[in-house]
Amino acid sequence: MKALVKTQKGEGFVEILDRPVPTYGDDEVLIKVAYGGICGTDVHIVHDQFAYYPPVILGHEFSGEIVEVGAKVTGFAKGDAVVGEPHNLACGKCYLCRNGHIQNCMDKRSIGWGIDGCFTNYLVMPEKLLHKVPEGVSLKEAAMMEPAAIVAHQLLERARVTPGDNVVIMGVGPIALLAAQMARIAGAGKIILCGCTSDIEYRLEIAKSLNCYDLFIDVLKEDAASIIMKETGIGADLVIEASGAGSAIKTAIKVLKKRGLLCAIGMTARETVDIPWNEAMMKVLDVQFNMSSSYNGWNIALSLLASGKLKVEPLIGVRPLNEWQEAIADLEAGKAMKMLLTPIED
Repeated sequence: MKALVKTQKGEGFVEILDRPVPTYGDDEVLIKVAYGGICGTDVHIVHDQFAYYPPVILGHEFSGEIVEVGAKVTGFAKGDAVVGEPHNLACGKCYLCRNGHIQNCMDKRSIGWGIDGCFTNYLVMPEKLLHKVPEGVSLKEAAMMEPAAIVAHQLLERARVTPGDNVVIMGVGPIALLAAQMARIAGAGKIILCGCTSDIEYRLEIAKSLNCYDLFIDVLKEDAASIIMKETGIGADLVIEASGAGSAIKTAIKVLKKRGLLCAIGMTARETVDIPWNEAMMKVLDVQFNMSSSYNGWNIALSLLASGKLKVEPLIGVRPLNEWQEAIADLEAGKAMKMLLTPIED
């Protein structure tokens, strides 16, 4: 089978290579991959900016169909359409695992960076990490469930949007637009998107089609802080930081009301970011740093997708695996929202 492999450490070193179909254990299944989504993590690995263990097949966001099941698998069968949590090799013993946070286990080595991932034809996954794709949901849509599960966990399980909340979202990327939709579903009051001039031609048009926001602010041309304060009166109840930009993080602190909540989902490209610490202190702000998804976050995201309340189709672009470079280039240039890769058939 053809696979997209990070062959060694360093910038680049990514090739399409021949790899054998993987073997599966008693509590595992073999999945024929339908779609693999390119995450920011994959781009960081290409640029040698994220932990990984080469040689490794990239990709951790997937949908597919089970073609073989291990002897001890009881909840799934051949032909089932599935998605799966990328929490492979969590130890099950540490305080994080024992408290139900396997996604944060320090021993975790997930598909796509720690062990072989989904940018290929076949993938092995343990039964315990799988979720069935609901009836009526396409495998193309289902491939968006990993980022959707992250947002569901961070926004709906942890930040807990309250009906009527004024919500500001920093960024207009896929995480931001998933968050805007879920905030709307949860009953948020006013939803304000903050982005750049470059977002207007493409990304903002997608946001408009989703009807998931009330106001867009071009932070390069407008004074975001003054506009948000005017729109909300006392400041935002919740800011979702999905851009990773240092300037956006500063603005988030500035526009939150006293005792407001900053939900940080976007990672920065820098090791440190300057923030107005004293202002955050005087406002008695709550800050939630977030990483990865929970078991129930997947159930929430799949349920919202099955109900038709969550829309992901407008976010998706598709390319074959052998066009992975063009797909990443489109993402980095802001010409695509979310790119899915399809396997090269033998």
